[in-house]
Amino acid sequence: MKYLIVGLGNIGPEYHETRHNIGFMILDAFAKASNVVFSDNRYGAVGTTSIKGRQLILLKPSTYMNLSGNAVRYWMQKEKIPLENVLILVDDLALPYGTLRLKSKGSDAGHNGLKHIAQILGTQNYARLRFGIGSEFSRGHQIDYVLNPFSSEELSEMDEHIKVAQDIIKSFCLAGIDITMNQFNKRK
Repeated sequence: MKYLIVGLGNIGPEYHETRHNIGFMILDAFAKASNVVFSDNRYGAVGTTSIKGRQLILLKPSTYMNLSGNAVRYWMQKEKIPLENVLILVDDLALPYGTLRLKSKGSDAGHNGLKHIAQILGTQNYARLRFGIGSEFSRGHQIDYVLNPFSSEELSEMDEHIKVAQDIIKSFCLAGIDITMNQFNKRK
């Protein structure tokens, strides 16, 4: 059984460890813990690992956030991965910092990466793990906020939140989305 785990972010050193790149950060930590090395491939950096007989394709799209759907569709088709085995890791302004919410479907909530994925796949019925980045910005400064690095206070708690995100990814692949939502969405 195969799974596609997609961390959303923007490529380039200027975006490294910005709030909008939390999907890349989670996937990097997951890969490091699994001794996975990413290689440049079509539409992104790709790595593979296995957990209890399940193969995980880890993808960091190289398409920029607002074209993420192209990478998701390509790797789903290439690896013959069904929609129910796709998990998107994404930042969420509507959640307080560090809050993790797994959803089996839903709106894009104004997120350009999720919007493009839904447009390309023709559905909003795909799993996403939303990582709360908070909304500590003044009116009209949302773009500056998401494209800036996390604060030192946020970074001091980051490892703990990313560890939980990794546990959610594993549970999604091993126990399924319903059990994983019941177990993890009750926290914080």
